[in-house]
Amino acid sequence: MNLGMLGAGVVMGLAAIGSAFGIGIAGQGAIGAWKRCYVNNKPAPFILTVFAGAPLTQTIYGFLLTRSILDSSQNPLFLLGLGVAAGLAMGASAVAQGQAGAAGSDALGETGKGFASYIMVVGLCETVALFVMAFGIGFCR
Repeated sequence: MNLGMLGAGVVMGLAAIGSAFGIGIAGQGAIGAWKRCYVNNKPAPFILTVFAGAPLTQTIYGFLLTRSILDSSQNPLFLLGLGVAAGLAMGASAVAQGQAGAAGSDALGETGKGFASYIMVVGLCETVALFVMAFGIGFCR
């Protein structure tokens, strides 16, 4: 078995696991905010779905890096290490994004204000995964 192929599977799996956890966390925040809006007879902002779905992108980044790992001629042990490290980093980014999204949902649901500020913090969490993907692809060449 080629260890590089294992690295490709690991990066995809860990990124997707992080996305699932992040979406679960952010989704709980969005649902709680909607509930409070309904209880208080306030309009429930549909835009909270942006916070809930944001961690899904790490799965896409994991897939893109997977393709580069599979096509790489680098040392298979290096590719395994890259897959593990990048997958963990992308997964952690997704969890952090979910936490920020849950807080953003809570704040926006309560005040109806500040969406741009909250989404910027979610975007900062996203940037970690983007950098990991881009640098990882670069290391595969």
